[in-house]
Amino acid sequence: MPLRTRWTLSLAAMVVLAILSGCGGGGSSSSGDGNTIPADGGGTPLPAKTLSWAPPDSYTDQTSLNPLTDLDGFEIYVNESGSFGDGDTPNAVVSAVDPQTRKLTTSFNLANLAPYLSSGIAYRVSMRAVAVTGLKSDFSPPASFSF
Repeated sequence: MPLRTRWTLSLAAMVVLAILSGCGGGGSSSSGDGNTIPADGGGTPLPAKTLSWAPPDSYTDQTSLNPLTDLDGFEIYVNESGSFGDGDTPNAVVSAVDPQTRKLTTSFNLANLAPYLSSGIAYRVSMRAVAVTGLKSDFSPPASFSF
């Protein structure tokens, strides 16, 4: 793939898991919008876990990239191994720009994936930026989380 088609996503420093869950034992957890999100099709609600990132601002050749106009979205991948490849299907895709506020999207509540996740399992999450042209960045280094 030509150099211009890959983005620098130094997400080791950019992807941050902000743990917003309580300690359990009496309180309920929320998804950030006041609603609990049941795991496993209606079981125990998962607490909110926010994945946050900074979008890329250049290609690997240092050509400028404007995230507001050049990015279409972000793909979020979750698995237990932390190994992600081009053949994998993203668990979630979020728009790069919030259609209501016209601001960059920089976070995602991983509890929104509750139907596919279970409590007590260590998961790995990775992301890719997707350009309006369909080009995709490399995978970010995986970050760990669990519920």
